[in-house]
Order: sequence, then C-alpha cells, then structure tokens
Amino acid sequence: MAETLGLTTEPQEGLVIAHVGQGIAVEHDGNIILCQPLRKLETIAVGDKVLWSPSAPAQGRIETLLPRRSLLARPSRNNKIRPVAANIDQVFIVIAVEPFCDFLLIDQYLAVCENSGIDVALILNKIDLDASEDLDNELQLYQNLGYRVYKISTKTGTGMDELKSALQGRVSVLTGQSGVGKTSLTNLFVAARNLKTNSISKTTKHGRHTTTAATLYHVKTGGDLIDSPGVAIFGLADLDSQQLAQGYREFKALLGNCKFNDCRHHDDKGCVIREAAEIGTIAKSRYRRFLSLTRKLAL
Repeated sequence: MAETLGLTTEPQEGLVIAHVGQGIAVEHDGNIILCQPLRKLETIAVGDKVLWSPSAPAQGRIETLLPRRSLLARPSRNNKIRPVAANIDQVFIVIAVEPFCDFLLIDQYLAVCENSGIDVALILNKIDLDASEDLDNELQLYQNLGYRVYKISTKTGTGMDELKSALQGRVSVLTGQSGVGKTSLTNLFVAARNLKTNSISKTTKHGRHTTTAATLYHVKTGGDLIDSPGVAIFGLADLDSQQLAQGYREFKALLGNCKFNDCRHHDDKGCVIREAAEIGTIAKSRYRRFLSLTRKLAL
C-alpha cells in the first residue's frame, strides 16, 4: 500500500470524511483508506484531521487525533455525548416554505452553535412557492438578531450564487428537517457526489455507503461541505440551562440583571427576561420556545 499510494510507513496526515460500519474513511492525496483508530483515542468525528499509518492494502490505523478548532456533538447512550463533526467554520440550517418549519428545532440548533462558537446562518429553500406571513415574520426576527438568511430555490436557481460564495474557503455543515432540499443542495454544490459515495463504498467494501453521522464532500467552487442526515447531529445533551439562555442572542444583554442569581427565566420573581418578553422587547415566540427547550433539558 505504501508503494501504491506513494507513502512511507511513517504516519501521514489525513482527513476523516465518513464513518462506515466499524471503520473510518480517511482521505489522503485523493485516496480513501479504511482505518481503525487506536483504542486510546477519543471518538473520531467527520472533519477531524488525523495521523494514520498503513496496515494493509487500502487500510490503515489512526494513531493520533490532531487538535480541533471546533466541534459539534450529539446525545449518545448513558447521558453521554458523541462528537460527530469537527473543524467546522459555519452551520447552515436549511428550512423550506414547505414542509412546515419547525422553529423550535431552529432555536435548538442556534443555541448549540452559539455555545460552540460556530457561525450559523439560515437557508430558506423553495422560495418559488408562496411563503406564509408567519414564516416571513419569524425569519425577520432572526435577521434582526444578526443571523444571515439566504433565500433560494434549487428549482429555479434563485439566490444560489450568493450561497456558493458563502461556502468558498470554509468548512460548512448543512442540517435541517427532512424534505427541505438538503440533498438537492449538496448535489448542486458537490462535483460527482455519487461518484465519491460509490468510491467510499468500493474502498470499504460495505455495499452502498451510508453513515450514522455525516459525510464530508469537497465543494467544486471551493470549500468543504459536511452533509448531516437530519436532526441527529444536534442535541442539547451538552448544554445546561444557563448555557441555553446564553444561546439566545437577545438575552445576553439582560443576563445577570435578574433579582436572583439562580433565575430560571420562567415564572421566577424579578426575572428581567420574562418581563422583556411580556412588554415585547424580546419576541414572545422566541421566549416561548426557550421555555419549551428548558423543559426538554429537564427530561
């Protein structure tokens, strides 16, 4: 293998592009190697950079996990969290005019990204259809908070050039509900997406390639794109109630001003967050969703 890939037996740097079965697909110089990590290593995530060494033809061993600049995790068994995507620059939450938009899910995504220090934006797909007034009003709330909102149509091509520019030179994650057009977006951005998928399957001998976490693709106009399989990549397992409140941009200027230091921002006496929602300084819809998410934390 070292001869066919032009490698020495010394560890080489590679990029984790997928989890396949019990193995990890690592890309090196355009080649895909199925690797197994040393047991002492922490869980490897898509987007991780690693040092690996050959062990057999098209197979290797991950010896070192290189430092990460960012990480997203999801809930796992026994109240633990599992890293699933690393070294991310930005997350795009894809929503659509149809199906109905789950704003509670959006606020959950936003809170996780805010606490992870990862830039986040929204993509509204299917703008060739008529959007409801409620959808427009909610999206305006996010824009007022400083979140970028890209309005596009994969069917007509509207807004795609601006979105492509935002992907250049960055590692991005696409996530969102089923049926919003994430696969169509990925196919537009990624050259030979199916070819790469089949290459992973052929190299790892696992039949048609499927993953439980995410897959990294190279964008043909520059940058990398991690396509997640829906909502599984995000969870609140690693956030507490104080961090959740920090994940709401409009709360930050008010946090610390409540009458009690342990204020939950529900029906607590002297809660400035609740009072701001009551008078409309903070959007009531966002505050109600905050209350719902805090209840989810308690489950």
